[in-house]
Amino acid sequence: MYQASFKKLTLEFKRAAGTSRGILKTKNSWIISICESSNPSFVGKGEASIIENLSPEWSDKFEDKLNTVLKNINDYAQDLSALQDYPSIRFGIEMALQNLKVKKEHIYLPSHFTDKEEGITINGLIWMGEKSYMLEQIKSKLEQGFNCVKLKIGAIDFEAELELLKYIRSKFSKDTVELRVDANGAFKPEDALSKLNQLALFDIHSIEQPIMAGQIEYMHELCRKTPLAIALDEELIGVNGCENKTQLIQSIKPQYIILKPSLVGGFESSDEWIKAAEENNVGWWITSALESNIGLNAIAQYTFKKNNPMPQGLGTGLLYTNNVDSPLKIEGDQLKFVPSKM
Repeated sequence: MYQASFKKLTLEFKRAAGTSRGILKTKNSWIISICESSNPSFVGKGEASIIENLSPEWSDKFEDKLNTVLKNINDYAQDLSALQDYPSIRFGIEMALQNLKVKKEHIYLPSHFTDKEEGITINGLIWMGEKSYMLEQIKSKLEQGFNCVKLKIGAIDFEAELELLKYIRSKFSKDTVELRVDANGAFKPEDALSKLNQLALFDIHSIEQPIMAGQIEYMHELCRKTPLAIALDEELIGVNGCENKTQLIQSIKPQYIILKPSLVGGFESSDEWIKAAEENNVGWWITSALESNIGLNAIAQYTFKKNNPMPQGLGTGLLYTNNVDSPLKIEGDQLKFVPSKM
C-alpha cells in the first residue's frame, strides 16, 4: 500500500522564453511524493510537468484531478493505463514509483550513466527571439562545444531566420555542425513545402512539426515530398495505445518521431512509440519539455538506457532561477550525472 502527496512548484525563467505559442516567464510543475505505508522512510519523487495550451490535460481543474488521483493512489499504482488522458500525471507517478523501487536518491534507472562512467550527447537549444539574441545564443553554444544545434523558428520573420542559418553555414559546414530546426507547427500547409525547400539549402538535418498537428493528409504529403527530414512532435500528443500509435506512423510515414515523456505519458508509453517507429523504419530521439531538474534527471536516465547514439534534446535545468538541486551537469555536448556536485 502507498501514500502519496504533491507540492506545486512555479519555476521562474531567468529570461523570458520565446516559443511559437508566446512568451513564457513562469512554468508550473507538481512534485509528487510516494512512499510505502508500512515503510515511509524513503520517498519516491516524481514530477507532473504541464505546458499551458500544449499538455492535453491542461485546465484549471488539473490540480483537483491530481489531488484526487494521489488520494486514491492504490487504485492506480498497479495499472496506470486509466490515466492515459493525463500523461503528465501518469508519468509523474510512474517516475516516483520507479524511484521508490530503486530506493536511492536521484536514481530511477541505474546504469553506466548513474555510475558516472558515461554521458549522453545532447543538442544545444537556441530560443526564439530577436535576431541578435538568437545569434548570441548560437555563438555561445558553439563555443561550449556543441556539434548539434537546434533552433526554434516561426516566431520572427522567416527571412531573418534564413539569414541566421546562412550565417551559421558560412562559418560551419554540415560536417562540423548539425543543424535542427523546430517550427512548432508555425507553417501554413500551403506554404510549408516552399519553406522546406528554402531551409534545405542550408543542409538542415531535420525540422520538427512544420505544420500544426492533426492535419494527417497534409503532413503525409509533406513527408512524401520534403527535401529534408521531418520529425513529428506535437503530432504524438494524445495518441494512446500501440495500435493507434502504429496507425499514425503508417499514415504519415515521417522520417523521425520525437518523444517527450511528460507529453506522451512516460516511459512505458514512450517504449510503445519506439517499438512502432522501429518496426516501420522511422528514426526517433527523446527530448525534455521544460521539466524541473527532477523530471529532467529521470528522463536523462531513461534516455541513456535506450542507447540511441543521436544527439538527444535534453535541457539542462539552467533555464530557471529557482530550480531544485540537480545531479546533472554539462561537459561540452555531454550531459553527465555527477551527484557529488550537489
